[in-house]
Amino acid sequence: MRHGKKVNHLGRKTAHRKAMLANMACSLIEHKRINTTVAKAKALRTFVEPLITKAKAENNTTTEQNTHNRRVVFSYLRNKYAVTELFKEVAVKIGDRPGGYVRIIKLGNRQGDNAPMAMVELVDYNELYNPKGNKAKKSTRRSRRGGSKPAAAPVADVETSQEEE
Repeated sequence: MRHGKKVNHLGRKTAHRKAMLANMACSLIEHKRINTTVAKAKALRTFVEPLITKAKAENNTTTEQNTHNRRVVFSYLRNKYAVTELFKEVAVKIGDRPGGYVRIIKLGNRQGDNAPMAMVELVDYNELYNPKGNKAKKSTRRSRRGGSKPAAAPVADVETSQEEE
């Protein structure tokens, strides 16, 4: 039984696990999307989301606060290029999002060892799921009574095209 075990150790010692998660987080910040196993993806989500929250602009209102948050994030990532990218580009793009910065999409099993694979991506960088120009509007409630039937018009077009042939 796994009562009270909140951390997935991923079959590694503490130092190896922290280094692996830091490297994966740097790759995610740099490339905006990576492929990994589902267990590592879930561990990466809990590792990287608090760091993204620290990088958000509303937490860095003063210079002292910004410097402190940069140093805290650098102590986790240990890569100054990833920290710069996180604070300059990623934090600006996700500034209005209240959380949930990482999306995990399951891909199926890996061919060699049948391990369940997943794609981890930063949510605001996927244009397929949330295109910028196409804002979703709230739909109004519609009645099921009456109204025109749009299905009748295409049927007539099909019949006329068959007669022309």
